Amino acid sequence: MGIREASEYLGVSRETLYKYVYEERIPAFKLGNRWKFKKTVLDRWMEKQSTQREEHVGRKFRAGVR
Repeated sequence: MGIREASEYLGVSRETLYKYVYEERIPAFKLGNRWKFKKTVLDRWMEKQSTQREEHVGRKFRAGVR
């Protein structure tokens, strides 16, 4: 999928998605002069982001409870 489809799928603006691409925060590849995204790779990336966030919040919460 292209930038427009990926931004709609992820629920972020195209500008934000371009920023993530250039900061290498999201998996993408160039085909010619256009950025492309594989849905299956984005799904795995989102799952990883979600898991990392949950672990971070859990550690932060546990640290505050002590």
